[in-house]
Amino acid sequence: MNIDMFTVDNGKPIPMGSTLTETGVNFSLFSRHAAAVTLVLFESPDPGSRRIEIKLDAKKNRTGDIWHCHIRGLKAGALYLYRVDGPYIPEQGLRFNPHKSLIDPYAKAMTSLADWDLNACMGYNPGDAAKDLSFSYQDDFYTQPKCVVVDDNDFDWQGDVPLNYPLRFSVLYETHVRGLTVNPNSGVAHPGTYRGIIEKIPFFKELGITSLELLPIQEFNEREHPGLNPRTGKPLVNYWGYSTVAFFAPKGSYAVDTSPGGQVREFKEMVRELHKAGLEVILDIVFNHTAEGSELGPTFSFRGLDNAIYYMLDENKRYYKNFSGCGNSVNCNHPVVRTFIIDCLRYWVVEMHVDGFRFDLASILGRDRYGNLMENPPMLERIAEDPILSHTKIIAEAWDAGGAYQVGWFPGGRWAEWNDRFRDDVRRFWRGDPHTARHVATRISGSSDLYLRDGRKPFHSINFITSHDGFTMKDLVSYNGKHNEENGEENRDGGANNYSDNYGFEGPSINPAIEAVRERQIKNFFTTLMISLGTPMILGGDEFGRTQKGNNNAYCQDNDISWYDWSLMEKNRNLFRFVREIIAFRLRHHGFMRPEFFTGRGGKYNALPDITWFNENGEIPDWDKVGACLALRIDGTKTDIQSDRDDNDFYIMLNSELNPVNFTFCNAPKGKFWALAVDTALPSPDDILLPGQEKPFLTENQYLVKDRSIVIFISKQTGFI
Repeated sequence: MNIDMFTVDNGKPIPMGSTLTETGVNFSLFSRHAAAVTLVLFESPDPGSRRIEIKLDAKKNRTGDIWHCHIRGLKAGALYLYRVDGPYIPEQGLRFNPHKSLIDPYAKAMTSLADWDLNACMGYNPGDAAKDLSFSYQDDFYTQPKCVVVDDNDFDWQGDVPLNYPLRFSVLYETHVRGLTVNPNSGVAHPGTYRGIIEKIPFFKELGITSLELLPIQEFNEREHPGLNPRTGKPLVNYWGYSTVAFFAPKGSYAVDTSPGGQVREFKEMVRELHKAGLEVILDIVFNHTAEGSELGPTFSFRGLDNAIYYMLDENKRYYKNFSGCGNSVNCNHPVVRTFIIDCLRYWVVEMHVDGFRFDLASILGRDRYGNLMENPPMLERIAEDPILSHTKIIAEAWDAGGAYQVGWFPGGRWAEWNDRFRDDVRRFWRGDPHTARHVATRISGSSDLYLRDGRKPFHSINFITSHDGFTMKDLVSYNGKHNEENGEENRDGGANNYSDNYGFEGPSINPAIEAVRERQIKNFFTTLMISLGTPMILGGDEFGRTQKGNNNAYCQDNDISWYDWSLMEKNRNLFRFVREIIAFRLRHHGFMRPEFFTGRGGKYNALPDITWFNENGEIPDWDKVGACLALRIDGTKTDIQSDRDDNDFYIMLNSELNPVNFTFCNAPKGKFWALAVDTALPSPDDILLPGQEKPFLTENQYLVKDRSIVIFISKQTGFI
């Protein structure tokens, strides 16, 4: 691109970022405390590319705190960065350095980050005894990735719009874009990419999930991790991506097309094709901190633009509040930052057509500039009430690394939450921990103890057993402890309270009895997840027994520890069949997707209570004495008043004992009989029966529930055997 043939005009302060016009590109950048701003245009993405620098006039090219200009003749694909000058007084929170090139926070695409030298980005001299109080005169433009001007209209959406399924009808599938298909045995032509996701659409459809929840795809730098794998000696990487560089930009290395802006087209293509197949796209997004880290981290964007605005600073403003555990915390409730976050979310919804967001360490979004948790945080309320985001899924990880834990208390009205109480209570029950039956009953019922109080519904509970952060489900039943040695931290990282069990041997076993118990427990976990009120989320790969070899914090492992091993689909085909069918079982029955909490009473349409709990003797349980056996009856009358829809009735028996237990159960409602639909102790395909193939149970009201298993009876109309 010839960078000498352009004319500079004053430009406009809005919209922010780089925006194509009929005659060129408008550039707009916020900096309240800058003394000077320079726009730098590059001829190519190559290191050492020829560049021109356009110093903005503070009178002509500044409106309030917004610096802007318009470059006539510039087109999509143009490359740019900024220099920003101003005071460098770290003790006052000011860290301007005009020798450091800065990424536009609104950049919609970046050139490759593969050769980025973060050492050159330091605003200080690392070798100086004063560390970050010193000042670096080193120019870093030679390796810095460039921002790319993107044409948002250069894509045929073919009429696509976000699907925005109601939460209660959704089944979420958490996965990593690269890890899903990068393994050579994935069977795709474009491994590790957005197009690889498209190639797996038939698999997603067969499994029956409704929504993909993607680990971070906003541009991040894999090479920021300084460590080595102690076993292999190979560099560790930032694999998960929870360290954002550019919040508007989809990750370039996940695209097949490596030309500037190609990742934007391919991301849109992925969303469009997933939507055609009826699959939603939910993004895991990280507004709680950035990749600039602590005061000893690099300067490549916010720090050099207006450090004291974008970050929470300590009383000594040289230092950063660190509620993220990653060196800094974004000052989310500053009005400027609130606008930035809303602009970003709107962009992903309006221009990229995504269906929702999962907010990492979302409690930080509810802290003020001093780090105090706010009663009515403006940021959280604004997200919840924003008219453009009104039908978009918003899911909070309702805690942070600074001690905030807000599960069940997350402010802002309509937020859903990752429910780690569900995870832990279900794990402990099936492990056989004493006095856990009453807790698992609360979780199966929708966690009303957490969500009823403030008017939220059962579907605001995102129920999960496993997620990217922790054991896979196969490892949950194969390891008593974590095995994170390859992370290079001497196994100190990762959570220690996993409520796991290896059932007699640590790790993979050739003992068929041990492996049979493990598979049964996995089926128990999936069944409990699918019969519980709330919105279920499964960790990708659990449906066919993916393992991370006992690593419960594989954030730095871009290798076979994290990659999906698709050969397991054949090895564990019976497990996959079970998971597929239990998902379908849930989605067929509105009784498990009720919009309201159970009351334990009958109502206008049903004489029987909507839910009744029993012990193994068919008696109402004494919750102070109930052991490892539990049963429940769900009445199917008018399970969804909105659609005036009846469902089947269900009698469900759970036995986490080490021995079989003979359960006594009540009669089916008048005019109906019980039929066996699920018994996780039976071999495939009898462990879950297809609709219409359920086995009538017409004899005595007793059933032997094997050790560590669930049995589900479904009601059928008399005369339809």
